[in-house]
Parts: sequence; C-alpha cells; structure tokens
Amino acid sequence: MAATDTRRLSPGARLGSAVLVVWGTITGLTPHVLHHVGPLAGATFLAGAGGQALFALIAVVVSLPFLLRIYRRFHTWVAPVIALAVMAAMFALSTFVIGPAIRGDEPAPQPAVEQPAHDQHGH
Repeated sequence: MAATDTRRLSPGARLGSAVLVVWGTITGLTPHVLHHVGPLAGATFLAGAGGQALFALIAVVVSLPFLLRIYRRFHTWVAPVIALAVMAAMFALSTFVIGPAIRGDEPAPQPAVEQPAHDQHGH
C-alpha cells in the first residue's frame, strides 16, 4: 500500500498486521531474554561469548523475513542494512551495558589485608 493511499485496511489485513507485530515482538525479545537464562540453565556456554554469538545469530535468522520485507518496500539493500545495524547496536547495548547493570556485575571489593600488630622493636 502506498504512503498516500487513504483506504482503510480490511479486517483480515488488520489481523495479519497484528499477527506480524506480535511475531516481531516475540522474535525480537526472545534472544534478549534467553541470553539471561544461562545461570538458570546451568550452561556456561549460554552465559559466555559463545551464547551471545548464538543468540545474535538467532536474532538475525528470525529477522530475515522482516529484512526482506524492508527490501521489497524500499527496493534497495541500504534500508535492511541500516535496520540490521540498529539491531546489532541494540543487541550490543543489551549485552554489554543493560545486562551487566541488571546482574550487578561490579568488581568485587578487595578485602583489606590486616597487618599484624608490632611493637616498637618489630616483635
């Protein structure tokens, strides 16, 4: 449908659009949510760099229909590449900033080393 087309969408088209919105939301949030289940699943792989790469790949695969739809709409690969770059930036923000902030990843405070009490002569 062209941007200047003022016709109303049919109920079937509205339902189809709603289904696509729900699908896009689920497939967009799933990799983000799943990369936090590593400790719960007991799999170090999911919590490490391998898990991050796995879920980034899943995010790209499930977004392919969306990227192809963007290509068909704009008739150029520039728009899907921009969308993919934005997705990668959001994934990186989630992985390296938001995730550690939620988990509370801070350097552990170093315990103070107590020095034994000495008298004047070093005994």
